[in-house]
Amino acid sequence: MERIPTWQLYGEASPFPDLLHVERIVDRAADMDWTIAPHRHLNLHQIFLIRDGVLTLSLDGQRHDPDPPVVLNIPPGTVHAFAFAAGTEGHVLTLPPADFPELFGQETAALMRPLVLPGAGLGPLMDRIAERHAESGPLRRLRLRAAAIDLCCEVAARGDSAAGTGAAPTLPQLEALIRAHLADGWKVTDYARALGLSDRHLRRLCVEATGLSTHGFIAATRLREACRLLAYTRMQVQQVGFALGFDDPAYFVRVFRQGMGLSPTEYRRRIATAGGPG
Repeated sequence: MERIPTWQLYGEASPFPDLLHVERIVDRAADMDWTIAPHRHLNLHQIFLIRDGVLTLSLDGQRHDPDPPVVLNIPPGTVHAFAFAAGTEGHVLTLPPADFPELFGQETAALMRPLVLPGAGLGPLMDRIAERHAESGPLRRLRLRAAAIDLCCEVAARGDSAAGTGAAPTLPQLEALIRAHLADGWKVTDYARALGLSDRHLRRLCVEATGLSTHGFIAATRLREACRLLAYTRMQVQQVGFALGFDDPAYFVRVFRQGMGLSPTEYRRRIATAGGPG
């Protein structure tokens, strides 16, 4: 079976360099001859708003030929590919779910599944995000966050109206459980039970969505959370380790170095030297 690549965008293997990213379709696709090969993102959520043009897309192997304006909701782990007509107009919003916990819970469950929905009326919301993203100043992050939440809530509402609820467990749901129980010593069996799945079924879902086993995905999520805490908080290194379920600070340092290629202290120093994560 052909292996689907996991693309790393905008520092996905480290703390996100900004609250979110937004760019035009032409900036993303033109250099690729308007064709984006099948791929997925392990830790990023994307919303495409296609305003005008022609496109064919594939979401987890299902082909779609929507007529713009159309909005596409692509959760982490979703395999997606595009073929755009030259000159297609629109934007793509990319954000890390870990930094938007309010957007990925029961109330907005629709965001946890791939969606292809009518995009009429969403242009002003996406434009506001692009405007806020280009701004500077002390209120930039709050305004940008508010604009992104506004758009995502509208997409979730349209998803609920179009398809109802009851979707199968998805990668964001598993990731949310992992983050909620990092310090509790949960095993694969605990996560599978919480999702109503067998260990074997959960492993198959993880491998299909990310290329990682359940153990591997848990470890990757824990490592990313370690990076986030080191970058965004003043917690001591040993406190970060304890928060992630490591009883032995030295073992946490070894695991972090193995995954990132440098110690937690060195990682934090590199972030500070680079001017911070955003």
